[in-house]
Amino acid sequence: MAQQQIGGLAAIFLDEHLTVTAATRCREAGLKKFDAITPYPVHGMEEAVGIRRSILPYFTFGGGVVGLVVGLWFTIWTSAYSWPINVGGKPFNSLPAFIPVCFELTILFAALTSLAAFGYMCSLPKIDPPMIDPDLSSHKFAIFVPSDDHGYDAGKLEQMFKDLGAAEVKKVAVF
Repeated sequence: MAQQQIGGLAAIFLDEHLTVTAATRCREAGLKKFDAITPYPVHGMEEAVGIRRSILPYFTFGGGVVGLVVGLWFTIWTSAYSWPINVGGKPFNSLPAFIPVCFELTILFAALTSLAAFGYMCSLPKIDPPMIDPDLSSHKFAIFVPSDDHGYDAGKLEQMFKDLGAAEVKKVAVF
C-alpha cells in the first residue's frame, strides 16, 4: 500500500524567539495540525503550539505499581509457599527482606512501560522520515503547516511568515 503524500508549507527561521512568535500566530489563526521543529528544547514552545501535558507519567506510575505487586507476589510466593525454609527463626513472609526485590522490579517495570508507551505514542520507529531542511538539527528552526489543516491558505501563510521574519518559506511534500 502506497503512502499518501501530504504537502505543506515550511517556514524556516534563524531565531528561536521568532519561531515561538510564529507558532503563536499560527495557533491564533486557527491552525491545529502545524508543527514546530527545533534542534533543542525552546522555552515557551509547548504553550505556543498548544501541546497538552503528556499522559506518559500515568503509564510510568501504572508500570511501577504492577512491578511492585509482581515483586511482592513473587517474594511472598517463593519464600512462604513454594519453598518455605526457616532461616534463623524469621517468619516466612518477612517484608524487610523483600524490599530490594520489590524496589528493583518497580523501577524495571516503570522504565520498560515508559519506553513502550513512548514508542507507541510517537509511532516509532519511523522509517525514512521527511527532510525539510538538513540544518534543522543544528541551528535553524521551522514551522510546518500541512495542506490539510483547517484554514490553510498558502498565500496568506507565506506572507505571514515573511512578515514575522522567516529566513525562507518553501513548499514541501511529506509522506
